[in-house]
Amino acid sequence: MKNSIGWTLHGDGRRVNPGAVVAPDERLSWPRTIGIGMQHVVAMFGATLLVPTLTGFPVNTTLLFSGLGTIIFLLITRNQLPSYLGSSFAFIAPLTASQQYGVGAQLGGVLLTGAALILVGVLVQWAGKRVIDAVMPPVVTGAIVALIGFNLAPTAVSNVQTQPAIAGVTLLTIVVITVATRGMLSRLSILIGVLVGWIFAALSGGLGDDALATIGDAAWVGLPQFHTPEFHLSAVLVTLPVLVVLIAENVGHVKAVAEMTNRNLDHLQGRALIGDGIATTLAGGFGGSGTTTYAEYMGVGSKTACSRC
Repeated sequence: MKNSIGWTLHGDGRRVNPGAVVAPDERLSWPRTIGIGMQHVVAMFGATLLVPTLTGFPVNTTLLFSGLGTIIFLLITRNQLPSYLGSSFAFIAPLTASQQYGVGAQLGGVLLTGAALILVGVLVQWAGKRVIDAVMPPVVTGAIVALIGFNLAPTAVSNVQTQPAIAGVTLLTIVVITVATRGMLSRLSILIGVLVGWIFAALSGGLGDDALATIGDAAWVGLPQFHTPEFHLSAVLVTLPVLVVLIAENVGHVKAVAEMTNRNLDHLQGRALIGDGIATTLAGGFGGSGTTTYAEYMGVGSKTACSRC
């Protein structure tokens, strides 16, 4: 595994042989890589926007620091650990509970949680991953990540119930493309499903006049709204426990990528925690929601690394 930032071409860049894996330091041809990148944007976009929408944080600022945080994470892990850092759902409850103190106090809690995550990452980098395994074994981290998913299930169900026909067409398209096709078409099933869903919504009137008017009236360039963090003890105390969830998600993410790419990535665990901590601290320092390594990446990333295509 190379230490420099960059990728080597996997095979001929067009196909993945049975049993082979597209490694973290490899890529497919640029057209295929760009297509998969667009699919990543579609898959991560909704969840990243949902957190600031629910907590009242500025959406543009959250998007900005999600992108910057992802770049920082990849640089710190030397481009050996693929990931996307989006808005952490673990922050929704504490940020909602501390809304009475204002955005500045909420950001103070996010910033200090990120700083604490950096310290944990430094400790793990120095002492080794056994520190995490001793305190949070795989059975614990797995249970925490699973519970987060279960807690988010009602939100998904509620979204589907608002427009079940569009949701059904989108889901059916993704399933059919994934199962019935091969090659690049199968890899891009999520992107194709979303496009088909949008077309169906437009033809059936599911978008609505309000949605079209909102899109038409939107500015071409949206500047982020920055805020200054403040430190309120109650807001900090209610936010700091999120640290446990961030560690669990991060550790589970590293393990999942290792399993997906057939590589031992334990030596990167400390760097992964530090990168996530810096991204969260940076977001909290200027007005963005706290970040985390996204489980959504596992589903989309597995399409890049899979050997079926």
